Amino acid sequence: MNIIPVIICGGAGTRLWPVSREAFPKPLLKLADGQSLLQKTFSRAAQVANVSEILLVTNRDTYFITKDECVEANAGVAQLGFVLEPSGRNTAAAIGAAAHVVRDRHGLDALMLVLPADHLIEDIDAFKAAVREAARAAETGALVTFGIRPTAPETGYGYIEYADAPLTAGSCVHKAMQFVEKPELQLAQELVAGGRHVWNAGMFCFRTDSILAELSRHAPTVADPVSLSVEQAIRSVSDDGYCVELDASQFSKAENISIDYAVMERSDNVHVVPCELGWSDIGSWRSISELTPADDHGNRVQGEAELYDVANCFVRSDGRVIGMVGVDNVIVVDTADALLIAARDRAEDVKQIVARLKRANNDAYRLHRTVRRPWGTYTVLEEGDRFKMKRIVVKPGASLSLQMHHHRSEHWIVVSGCADIVNGERLISLQPNESTYIPAGHKHRLINPGVVDLVLIEVQCGEYLGEDDIVRFEDVYGRTSNN
Repeated sequence: MNIIPVIICGGAGTRLWPVSREAFPKPLLKLADGQSLLQKTFSRAAQVANVSEILLVTNRDTYFITKDECVEANAGVAQLGFVLEPSGRNTAAAIGAAAHVVRDRHGLDALMLVLPADHLIEDIDAFKAAVREAARAAETGALVTFGIRPTAPETGYGYIEYADAPLTAGSCVHKAMQFVEKPELQLAQELVAGGRHVWNAGMFCFRTDSILAELSRHAPTVADPVSLSVEQAIRSVSDDGYCVELDASQFSKAENISIDYAVMERSDNVHVVPCELGWSDIGSWRSISELTPADDHGNRVQGEAELYDVANCFVRSDGRVIGMVGVDNVIVVDTADALLIAARDRAEDVKQIVARLKRANNDAYRLHRTVRRPWGTYTVLEEGDRFKMKRIVVKPGASLSLQMHHHRSEHWIVVSGCADIVNGERLISLQPNESTYIPAGHKHRLINPGVVDLVLIEVQCGEYLGEDDIVRFEDVYGRTSNN
């Protein structure tokens, strides 16, 4: 029984701002042990029996960050595959596109195990056992979802009602009877007390032909454009895997709808595996805080903090010391360029801050001060009227695109490592404490030919210093202006 795990890496995670941002989404969030949610999901998927390939569905803009995370966590999986979405169209389109890719590579009866990238599961043995049960039912053509046995009457989760009798004798798979959207507290209490409802975990197992047939039957407004977007996709193969970049014009026509609404709530072929996995969807800072042990006063701290007369608070700091005096039931999350302070019982409302930043066109909703790129990182050190200073780190063997800026000049000073630089018609090499000046309008490129990181300081001057003032002519990562 060959299973292809499909990890869905969408979602900005607006309730986890300021750590989660549009260009650094929720699955990339690092937990206290240093692993990201995506890396934990990847490692969990790799432990499923008979896995020879893992497919990830992600946005084109976060492809290289996602790939780096997976390469770091790779536990010997032979193949890494990527489906790149040109825009977000919700889980029905993402799963449909993945199903076409898996079917084309492995056949109509190939089994897909669909996993959100941003969930946490503590009991790996129980997870593997649930997957085995689901796969046996999926082999017969059933659409199988995973239901988490509730530990409390939560109002933030959807519920699934299941039939008393299992699908077959000795099986743990039951017929799904009804989907219940996020209920009010009284109804949630009744559902939990009844014993036949589980939380909808958003994890699935099915054959490619089964899910594609149900998508065509119940959601042709998703199935048809997604099929064409895969058919017209740009495909590439490398030593460590493959990539399918969906056609933007076709994919944009797909209805923006979840797989639950599109298929699961409409099909009569849905079954559920009730299970206890130590599961959490890590949906807010409140749920993140519960992963850290509390001290005698109920405080949970990640980073360095000094607390005086403080109780029931969560503090996360990426570097600075946080001091708190005389407060109760507060969440504090500090990053290099943004600080969140929220009442603990209002953690769900952090998304309102992100919405306001987005309406104001404040880049803090989208970018961190340190921004990851395929070639390395850049960090904005200081900026003001007509100037900006950056610290640029280029990985060994990596290079920036051959590019040009209309509105700004740049001065590059090498701090450590060595640099090969295209500056107009010249090719120059720089060592530490050497520099070059690049006038506006000059084509230029930065290359690290060495075996250690190249670190340099960039000083920009000009009337406009936005990141969109860039024209790419050549790029090893496929990001030319034509693309």
